[in-house]
Amino acid sequence: MTSDRSNTRPTVILTGASRGIGHTTVKRFSDAGWRIITASREDVPAECQRDPNWTHHITADLGDAESRASFIKRATTLLDDGALGALINNAGMSPKTPYKERLGCLNGDIDEWRRVFELNFFTPIELARGFASALAKGPGAIVNVTSIAGHASHPFAGSAYSTSKAALSALTREMAVELGEIGVRVNAVAPGEIETAMLSPETAMLLPRIPLNRLGVPQDVASVIYWLCTSDSAYVTGTEIFVTGGQHLY
Repeated sequence: MTSDRSNTRPTVILTGASRGIGHTTVKRFSDAGWRIITASREDVPAECQRDPNWTHHITADLGDAESRASFIKRATTLLDDGALGALINNAGMSPKTPYKERLGCLNGDIDEWRRVFELNFFTPIELARGFASALAKGPGAIVNVTSIAGHASHPFAGSAYSTSKAALSALTREMAVELGEIGVRVNAVAPGEIETAMLSPETAMLLPRIPLNRLGVPQDVASVIYWLCTSDSAYVTGTEIFVTGGQHLY
């Protein structure tokens, strides 16, 4: 797909848009002139609502099946000519136990694991299904936001989060094969230690294991996501790009 279609501007749908990587990614697409439709459980900040390219924000709990179906239906009606240029599956959660411990294999309510997988894994499947026709018409691309924690045990990310992201990595591969048949590319971006509200206060201890010797910033991730949705990456699909400063090499 391209970001310079002659008849109409391409549209991106992005989940988890109210802060962090999602919010910064919205700005990257807006700077390039895309129409933007977003979803999150929270309203977006007032200053962002003044962005003329950020045409619609739909408040939705994508971890809830009914809310998810409603979001797909509402967003579909907002697409120009029924075409979608990109779907960014960024929404995710990494809950702690009531004692603020990481949600591991032997602690916490197993229903919390189900909630994590519902949002982090099943939501990207259902959104891909729901917008498949619009993406094929785009033609569009999907980017799943995974995590370095999906590839190695992480000291701060809980087991539920890590395994859900590992599953999303595998899903990216399978989606790339199946959606390739309708001309839709599917890739993933795996962030490392990015300075967002989700970051653990103890993260600084990981700096010796980051070859670039710094934490990442949301712009580092947003720029890669954007590239994967443009014609510059037209022959790239089924790939997961690590945006980790080299941390994944250890």
